[in-house]
Amino acid sequence: MAEAMQARRAPDGSAYGRPAQHPDWELAAVGPGTPCGELLRRYWQPVAASANVTSRPQNVRILGEDLILFRDKKGRPGLLYPRCMHRGTTLLYGKVTEEGIACCYHGWLFDVEGRCLRQPCEPDGGRNLDVARQPWYPLEERYGLVFAYMGPLDRKPVLPRFDILEDLGPDEEIRAYVGAFGSTGDNSLPIAPYSWLHMNDNVMDPYHVYVLHSTFTGVQFAPQFALMPKVDFFQTEDGVCYSAKRKLDDGREYDRISSWIMPNIMSVPNPIDINQVRSNMITWSLPVDDSHFTMATASRMEKGAPDFFGTGAGFRMNGKLWGEMTFEEHQDTPGDYEAQAGQGPICLHSEEHLASSDRGIIMQRRILKSQIKVVAEGGDPIGVAYDPAKSLVKIRSGNYYNAPQPA
Repeated sequence: MAEAMQARRAPDGSAYGRPAQHPDWELAAVGPGTPCGELLRRYWQPVAASANVTSRPQNVRILGEDLILFRDKKGRPGLLYPRCMHRGTTLLYGKVTEEGIACCYHGWLFDVEGRCLRQPCEPDGGRNLDVARQPWYPLEERYGLVFAYMGPLDRKPVLPRFDILEDLGPDEEIRAYVGAFGSTGDNSLPIAPYSWLHMNDNVMDPYHVYVLHSTFTGVQFAPQFALMPKVDFFQTEDGVCYSAKRKLDDGREYDRISSWIMPNIMSVPNPIDINQVRSNMITWSLPVDDSHFTMATASRMEKGAPDFFGTGAGFRMNGKLWGEMTFEEHQDTPGDYEAQAGQGPICLHSEEHLASSDRGIIMQRRILKSQIKVVAEGGDPIGVAYDPAKSLVKIRSGNYYNAPQPA
């Protein structure tokens, strides 16, 4: 590593003559046909909160593709290519019916799987309907989210379940939302103007919690995070976890375990109430395109309880929510957004100097690259299941005190 770092520096340390830097496009590009884009398409990806999918069509951009999302009058969600196959106008102005969505231009009607049901201007309402089909993607709903599968249909896995979101009690519910930084309490930023990899890396970076969120400007989460952790990273069957242990003043050992699950899922324990043991939240770092991302989150909550990040508690600086702060205030008290946006729309990976504290990120990227190769060679990546009996994902994340970790 030292030799590689030296090779990228001028002998006198000057910035003059530095070679052009570049992203690792194998990971950064997410569009159709790209290596990582094809990997991501082999998993179900959340595209919207179920409550926000209605009979009014809406534009959706995911994995570099522009699509139309709607719910027909029978309650079935649909995700179609936006340009009508007849003459190419957008289905955004379509009329949703019991059967599907009708194009505003000539009334061609498509169901949620793209089948053309009617062509009003053609003889007999269309004599060759069986050969007309609008490109579509399968959708399923779970945990208050609408999930899309955008890969080859003959390799479609079952939609996974997560143990921490199952078997709700009578006083519990699942709450779901989609938004890059909606957790600030004011939904200031539905889509973040940078790569999904910034957030994906962030989840396996426990040391930034000690600096950025605790000791750089002040406590942004639990005050215990200002203690330097002893960190161990370990690979699981479907991703990477870290264990960050801290010795507390009361003599207890506090072990914070966070999980990254292939290819873009994270589960972190409650960072404000660290007495909440098991993590109650699953979040997807969802690529919009190469240089934009959003997040989809499902949380297990007590009915009537404030949301996990609810009213912005723990995110107010000088009494202000994130979206109310001035640029200078963001400079003075940076958080995740400022640090990640500061990496640019797409990270210039060639100029990174990863160190021992970045071992979790290195492990993540190696797994992603290995599974990109598996998919490129025609195989199935880790973490997908085709048998519903094997679809349950066990989450280790939690705040643990002098107690064994979950299996």
